[in-house]
Amino acid sequence: MNEKQYNGNDGKIWLVGIVMFFLGALGLYLLLYFFPEPFVKTITEQVETKNVTVTDYGIADAVEKIYDAVLVVKTYKSKQLYATGTGFVYKKENGKAYILTNNHVIDSGDAIFVEFTDGHTVETKVEGKDVYSDTAVLSLEESSVLDVADMGSSENARVGDTVFTVGAPINSDTYSGTVTRGILSGKNRLVSVSTTSSRNDMMMSVLQTDAAINSGNSGGPLVNANGEVIGITSLKLASTGVEGMGFAIPIETALKYAEKEEKGEAINRPQLGVSMRNLAEAIYYHYPMLNSLDVDSGVYVESVTADSPAQEGGIKTGDIIIKIDDKDVDDVAYLRYLLFNHSVGDTMKVTVYRDGKNVDLTLTLNKKIS
Repeated sequence: MNEKQYNGNDGKIWLVGIVMFFLGALGLYLLLYFFPEPFVKTITEQVETKNVTVTDYGIADAVEKIYDAVLVVKTYKSKQLYATGTGFVYKKENGKAYILTNNHVIDSGDAIFVEFTDGHTVETKVEGKDVYSDTAVLSLEESSVLDVADMGSSENARVGDTVFTVGAPINSDTYSGTVTRGILSGKNRLVSVSTTSSRNDMMMSVLQTDAAINSGNSGGPLVNANGEVIGITSLKLASTGVEGMGFAIPIETALKYAEKEEKGEAINRPQLGVSMRNLAEAIYYHYPMLNSLDVDSGVYVESVTADSPAQEGGIKTGDIIIKIDDKDVDDVAYLRYLLFNHSVGDTMKVTVYRDGKNVDLTLTLNKKIS
């Protein structure tokens, strides 16, 4: 008797619970139906605050847009294959096509060939090259090329933008046309490079990317998600043991020099007319007495060329150059970077440390010293 009463009460409790659940659900539905604004507004505000929606459909269309404008550059020396790299067609004009690549890809060769994506190979003419910008321009008949790359803007590119490279890594035809993808990791990076010597004696302002750049990619395009070239990749700017840090010459810089190179015009840069070395190097190897001076960085002047801008501006042997245009100079590479930001004919302020004090000088860069 008591057991039956207990089971009956238990069933009533369940029935009441189910009824209350449905009544609650119905009440919530009616509340949302007749008064939706407060709830919708709250949800919308939370979504708008984050604003992180990402849609990625890949970059195949952008790759296809530039793919046939990219080619393998083959440098021969004494009829032997000496080096390979990458280049791209950036211009067609008056029956000729022009190719941009790195100077270090073709510098030591006596014959330069390019191989296109369909396999045909053509010998090119070197129109011009420049060691300091590490750019070179090749030319061939317009009818030989398959496509022309669209030029973009590195200045308008934003850090975090998708970028990719197309090239022939590992100096091999096997991997020609390889695409690597990453982001634009940085802009206006100052990177030390070597030019004609074994030490880093020059600085360049470059783009940084985490897209893989390997030997053989040098001279190829760094491309944005619209398939437009924003830079020229250069392994020469990379450091051994560093991963995920590739560099590219901004396309604006490259085209500025290409304009002269394609016409065979000389690229004149101002020169000081001094023999110099880093102060730390001078102290360690040659002039230990300099260690007692009240200056710990700069460029030591070992000699001054007669009738040079340096001599005419008052620089003397034994001076330590510590500033250019009020910017601290730590080494030869940065001094040359600041100097090359000027043109022949400009005036430039130089601060030297001499006889225990700083001396300000004004140089007129009106001569190019070879």
